[in-house]
Amino acid sequence: MTTAPRPVGSTRALAERTTDLLNALAEEDVNPQRIADLFTEHGETDPDLTSEDVRALREVAVELRHVLAAPTLDQAARRVNVLLARETHPPRLSDHDGAHPWHLHVDSDDEAPWDEWFVASTGLFLARLISERQRHPGGVCAAHACERVFVDTAHGGTRRFCSRRCATRARVAAHRRARA
Repeated sequence: MTTAPRPVGSTRALAERTTDLLNALAEEDVNPQRIADLFTEHGETDPDLTSEDVRALREVAVELRHVLAAPTLDQAARRVNVLLARETHPPRLSDHDGAHPWHLHVDSDDEAPWDEWFVASTGLFLARLISERQRHPGGVCAAHACERVFVDTAHGGTRRFCSRRCATRARVAAHRRARA
């Protein structure tokens, strides 16, 4: 089954980009090609990444993961504010010389380093989620031994797991404990 591509700036697309990159950057053996493939998968054109780029991306990914791991909404908001104050520039519209539809950027320019772009765009996205929904923007998976993060785009209850697979494993484990 094929699905229609989501607009690059949609909430769901930004949530998927954020979680895919944060989880990949947390892997010990991540390499520039893996991250370049993810950038391409999420709409970037011909990303040319070096090992230094990946090192810098991993550093900012740790800070972005701290936003999602914050125990309260207030702490998540404060952590986003710190990142935005440190990493963003005045808002500007860009179409990347006609390669994309017009969209908002808060990094320094269209040639900004990947880590600057990632923390600025993701910080802005998380700030938008917090302000629009007035709830925590995501979390760390509640499944035993899973450290993956997720961005919560659901309109209903609060999400606790990174995937249906982890949620199912946790329910099965709880059921088995209850029966024992």
